[in-house]
Amino acid sequence: MSIRAVTPLREAAERLGATRLVRSLGPGGLVSGAVVLLVLLAAVWPDLLAPGDPTAVAPARAYLPPGEGGLLGTDASGRDVWTRVVHGAGQSLGVGAAATAIGLALGVVLGFGAALGPRWLDGLLSRVIEVLFALPSLVLALLLVAVLGAGVGPSVLAVGAATAPGYARILRARAQSVARSPYVGAARLEGVGAPRAFVRHVLPNTVWPLVALATLGVGQAIVWVSALSYLGLGALPPSPEWGAMLNAGRLHITTSWWLTVAPGLAITVTAAALTLLGRRLSAVAPA
Repeated sequence: MSIRAVTPLREAAERLGATRLVRSLGPGGLVSGAVVLLVLLAAVWPDLLAPGDPTAVAPARAYLPPGEGGLLGTDASGRDVWTRVVHGAGQSLGVGAAATAIGLALGVVLGFGAALGPRWLDGLLSRVIEVLFALPSLVLALLLVAVLGAGVGPSVLAVGAATAPGYARILRARAQSVARSPYVGAARLEGVGAPRAFVRHVLPNTVWPLVALATLGVGQAIVWVSALSYLGLGALPPSPEWGAMLNAGRLHITTSWWLTVAPGLAITVTAAALTLLGRRLSAVAPA
């Protein structure tokens, strides 16, 4: 068969795979994906959706309600709330992704060490993972922030470290199952060394399911980092980070409700979209 004949077949197979993915995601997954893409657009190119300076102060326009003061009104300093929410997407999504990456990295080290290491290391790491997993993750994050100090960096590290035990526990069980599978045993009987078998079989079949799980983790991390900022332990005003906006508007919730509703809806919708998309991707991902 010529190369010209192979290319259309390959393109048709790729289209078929994309069609199957779309059908597997369903309407809810597609809507969630669209919301996530919109948030990514706001994070990467905020001026496209809300041109303007999110920190520009205009005291004469303070506390204007939605409509009179723009799409979502203005805050105590006359700053446009819509502009701040859009520009805050980059910070909120960035810290959530960074915390998830830290949690995944620590989880991979702990999970693979427990699953593929010697028995004494498995026992030691398993006990550590169980002790950390027994603590509520947000409480563990608060303890770590108390040790590391307040700020965006410490809050990201704290949330990442607090989520690592969950990833490590899942990865350990998955890695042990794959390492004991028949195809890995057959590869070893054929003379494939342990490092090569790990790279070719164990690693891809273990880490890939975590990709979908990480989508869930980003939404969860956004909520937790925003919670720390709301408590004054993360980003602080005048930062447009959503948790910091909640913290700034909490004292005016009865008189200027839009100051808390706008960032609260941004956090809720983003986290819900990432969670639903992550669950659909987990169902589609190969077992």
